Amino acid sequence: MKRQSHLLTLPFMPFFCLPESVGIYRDEPDHTVIRAAGSLNNFNIHYVASGKGCIEIDNVVHTLGPGEAVLYFPMQAQRYYSSEDDPWDVRWFHFYGSGLQNYFIERGFHKNQLWSIRQPSAFEEAHEALLTEAETHRMLKPAQLSTLTYSLLAVFVEQASALSDDNKSNSSANRILELLPIMQQEAAQPFILEEWAARLGVTTYYFCKLFRNVMEMTPMDFVTRCRLQMAKQWLLDHKEKTIGQIAVEAGYPSVSYFNKRFMEHEGMTPSSYRRLYGV
Repeated sequence: MKRQSHLLTLPFMPFFCLPESVGIYRDEPDHTVIRAAGSLNNFNIHYVASGKGCIEIDNVVHTLGPGEAVLYFPMQAQRYYSSEDDPWDVRWFHFYGSGLQNYFIERGFHKNQLWSIRQPSAFEEAHEALLTEAETHRMLKPAQLSTLTYSLLAVFVEQASALSDDNKSNSSANRILELLPIMQQEAAQPFILEEWAARLGVTTYYFCKLFRNVMEMTPMDFVTRCRLQMAKQWLLDHKEKTIGQIAVEAGYPSVSYFNKRFMEHEGMTPSSYRRLYGV
């Protein structure tokens, strides 16, 4: 089964990015692509939703499975194909834009071609939105196409981690992801690392290592972001409360430490933030 939409390439690009084509190949065991170096002048990402496929890089064959992807830069040689025994459901899109080279290089995406997506559903939903728009309107709404392309790229950049031999399995990542809503909800409570590690049945060292692998930050960094996000909202919603009261309710008994953390993240004090919005 194939779904694909090929779009006009604009010679003068008014947007940050646009798709050249987007689609899905499913149950196509003969799906094979070979492109010589220099033959394709756009980026492309191929993401495996299910099944398996192979990517050849420098004469080495790499097998990709569910939740994994390959990123090609313009002009790179490309050779990839579906497994015959377990054909892949591969979601792909080709895209272009004058600022994309720096965008990816600044974030280190030139160092690897193979990636694991920590939250596959987020990528698949964003890809489906782009494909549906391309199928429905083609180039009638270029601004919408650009917005959806950037949304998909943002999910990829946020969720991708380089594939390596010591990567944690998707099941391990899911254990952390399932905890995030609870950690966000309980962020204002005292953060006790031992209790969170115990919820997963692992040591504190392994919990921190696994959390960093999945989220690219420490558990305390995540809790801090949640606390400050709550505090920002409360600073505007509860005008009658002092900065000290907001600090305590957000999990900071010390107002000076709250001010310090707020300044680090927002570049201003809580009082300045209130004044900025007329409070």
